[in-house]
Amino acid sequence: MSETRSPVTAAVDTLRPELSSLVRALYENPEVGFEERASAARIAETLAGHGFEAETGAYGLETALRTTTGAPDGPHFAVIAEYDALPGIGHACGHNAIAAIAVGAFLAAAPLVAAAGGRLSLIGTPAEENGGGKELIIRAGGFDDVDAAGMVHPGSGSGTTSVLGQRTTGVRRIAVTYHGRASHAAGAPWLGRNALDGAVTAYQGVAQLRQHILPTDRIHGIITDGGAAPNIVPERASALFYVRSAEIDSLRDLTDRVVAVLEGAALVSGTRAEIQVDPVPPYLPLQTNVALTRRWAAAVAGHGIAVPDPPAAVPQGGPSTDMGNVSRVVPSIHPSIGLGGPDDVFPHHADFAHVTVQPAAIEAVVAAAAALAQTAVDFVTDPGLRAEVAAEFAAAGGRYRWED
Repeated sequence: MSETRSPVTAAVDTLRPELSSLVRALYENPEVGFEERASAARIAETLAGHGFEAETGAYGLETALRTTTGAPDGPHFAVIAEYDALPGIGHACGHNAIAAIAVGAFLAAAPLVAAAGGRLSLIGTPAEENGGGKELIIRAGGFDDVDAAGMVHPGSGSGTTSVLGQRTTGVRRIAVTYHGRASHAAGAPWLGRNALDGAVTAYQGVAQLRQHILPTDRIHGIITDGGAAPNIVPERASALFYVRSAEIDSLRDLTDRVVAVLEGAALVSGTRAEIQVDPVPPYLPLQTNVALTRRWAAAVAGHGIAVPDPPAAVPQGGPSTDMGNVSRVVPSIHPSIGLGGPDDVFPHHADFAHVTVQPAAIEAVVAAAAALAQTAVDFVTDPGLRAEVAAEFAAAGGRYRWED
């Protein structure tokens, strides 16, 4: 590994101004899921400046992109980019930094991977926040010929995750609309059937269900439509719930329990429930490949970033990502690296967007890009590592695709 690590680090160092510019450009023009047209174009422009033509509109998705280099039949590592923003608070999840890390890693590793007879791709995935872009790419066959994949997610503080990677849960969305009967709320309330009562009863029922779920599970929701006016018995009311669990089987079971609550609320309120499960593809729990993550950890430690020991107890709960779906079809890594901001400013806090463009954040982007590039090079050039990665993936159950 030492023979290739210095060239990788040197390559990323030369890219520093471009990576900083890319982080800033996406920060200044945040675009939500499936609308990342300027972001995808900006990434493609950066790649083109180094001789790599990126296909935009890949996999039948307007804002997905792909570029590949190397031998078509060589070991194939895919670097994953995200670049969608959050509504109202911009890049408060740091996907502008994720994109720059991916671009830096791809450009630094590409000549080494190609020279070794391997294959390297950059896959730009839209709508991670609430669209399941990676699952849609999986369904389009985008990972059928990929042997391993990796990306790096930004976090608070200045550290990184252990070799066990970032803890995530799977998530399913459940949308429900209650249909009642409108009437004058004062003049003839007995003629009405209150759809809002259905939604409120459902919300309260889900709250009671929370007492009896696993510590690793989460359920949360909002009422998205509560009626038109207080003096009209609402004939329509809607809610949206997120159901999260650390395991696929328990995610299915918990979803069924929530649906039962929603159906019961309709019975109680005398309304009709229109329930839609999975309006967005489910996100599966992340399955980190530890053998591959060890190479990431060793590489990032070479940049002076401490890698903590694995926790004594498995963390409970956690956010969700459609990278979990990728990790079930190919061995994958998804470590997190702090951008140097305050420890209490986490992703999805509005101030986190501002953290992504600070000098400390750019240093973290450069280090993460170099470490991810090194991981890709190690995978392609080390048959022993590939065998270890494949054996771990097979022992965990091998390739898994979500089926409804």
